[in-house]
Amino acid sequence: MQEKSVQVPAISCGHCVRTIERELGEVEGVRSVRADAETKRVEVAWEAPADWPAIAALLAEIGFPPAEG
Repeated sequence: MQEKSVQVPAISCGHCVRTIERELGEVEGVRSVRADAETKRVEVAWEAPADWPAIAALLAEIGFPPAEG
């Protein structure tokens, strides 16, 4: 299993958190998602067939692009 924690500056409220957790949670292979509006972080754990590029692309698609770097 792989895990990643990223900064997501667009998170501003509980609705954002629920949207991220719901959308990423539906991805095949994603085992856990935790978003936090206070820290503006998303933690994701996954295994195949999911991969980080697809998860990051979905975050961007739903309006919450991760800050890489």
